[in-house]
Amino acid sequence: MTAKNTICLWFDGTALDAATFYAATFPDSAVHAVHAAPGDYPDGKAGDPITVEFTVCGVPCIGLNGGPHFPQTEAFSFQIATDDQAETDRLWHAIVDNGGAESECGWCKDRWGVNWQITPRVLIEAITHDDRAAAARAFDAMMTMRKIDIAAIEAAVRG
Repeated sequence: MTAKNTICLWFDGTALDAATFYAATFPDSAVHAVHAAPGDYPDGKAGDPITVEFTVCGVPCIGLNGGPHFPQTEAFSFQIATDDQAETDRLWHAIVDNGGAESECGWCKDRWGVNWQITPRVLIEAITHDDRAAAARAFDAMMTMRKIDIAAIEAAVRG
């Protein structure tokens, strides 16, 4: 990769599986290269895949098969802006129904422990609305949700 800034995600031997899933699930995503370890390392042997270069929605990433030492946390997440309920539902279910888990307010976790915010653009517009009362209603509605319901957010904005 030639990007100046690349996100590095730590995996326990499953970087290629995760990158392949992301490439199949998200637009403008692909697996670009798999690099074998040139020598033995604490959690693998020479020749094992140690890094995977991939993109998620155009963002360059590297998956590092570093072992179980540093699991993913909610301190990092991908925020994916969606255009409608169908796209929101498709991406949410792709993650959750493939061994992932639901969380609150549009967040979910994939089976590799990476956190995602599946965030309709309507939600961002609603909670940053110039009408602060409308924004508060939208925010309150969001706080009751797991997967975001666009119609409910729009209803909250209208009051």
